[in-house]
Amino acid sequence: MNDPLGDMLTRIRNAQMRGKSTVRTPASKLRAWVLDVLANEGYIRGYERVTSSDGHAELDIQLKYSAGEPAIRELSRVSKPGRRVYAGAREIPSVRNGLGVSVVSTPKGVMSDAAARAANVGGEVLCRVF
Repeated sequence: MNDPLGDMLTRIRNAQMRGKSTVRTPASKLRAWVLDVLANEGYIRGYERVTSSDGHAELDIQLKYSAGEPAIRELSRVSKPGRRVYAGAREIPSVRNGLGVSVVSTPKGVMSDAAARAANVGGEVLCRVF
């Protein structure tokens, strides 16, 4: 798999299109950090680390809905393996005039765009959520 984070985002999008309450994805530290940001911003209910029947670690993500509509309307990968996108603290893009969130990987950890601006750090823009 070339893009594990892109795979997780696609699994979330597909599960929400089907109205699923949970979705599983292979576990990694980066995926868990991105899910922490999504949970803190209120886009998912939460996640937990589980072990599958074959002994591999997985993340069980609980998706969030309100009135039957998914909390995440748009979920897209910005920085891809073939084209990395970096932004300074002042150039981090805002999503839909601040209604959405950009997830940024900084030297101080993975955080939302607002938190990165507040900490005055830039980094790799991983994905955008609305």
